[in-house]
Amino acid sequence: MTHPLIPQLIDLATPIAEQLGLEVVSAVFHTNQSPPVLRVDIRNCQRDTSLDDCERMSHALEAQLDTVDMIPDSYVLEISSPGISRQLTTDREFISFKGFPIIVQLSEPYQGHQEWRGQLINRDDTAVYLNQKGRAIAIPRHLVIRVRLDDRK
Repeated sequence: MTHPLIPQLIDLATPIAEQLGLEVVSAVFHTNQSPPVLRVDIRNCQRDTSLDDCERMSHALEAQLDTVDMIPDSYVLEISSPGISRQLTTDREFISFKGFPIIVQLSEPYQGHQEWRGQLINRDDTAVYLNQKGRAIAIPRHLVIRVRLDDRK
């Protein structure tokens, strides 16, 4: 379950990242650790995310978090790059991984299948398109709950 502060933290971190030419990809607050760990994943939209990008974001976000006092107790702030995630979520990822083998999981069966495998063709507002042995298949997007890279091929 997502920590209740995460939406506020993302709202706070996003403009900071944008000023630095970065993008906030995700955030998670691990409160089961002592001290708790706030991890924010960032991406440099122009080139590979560097250690310098993480350091700049860390200093800028830390200063802002100290100012707003959103997290009253001690915590550790971690800024990192998400690397290659197996799950595809953004338009950029769907463009970058065009032609890659994917697994599409559905909320309910479509044409008798709750899971589809094939090569990614495209995604738009209405469907996820995949190539399955030369046959193009359009899976209605409202049924799609997860699209991830298929590393078995």
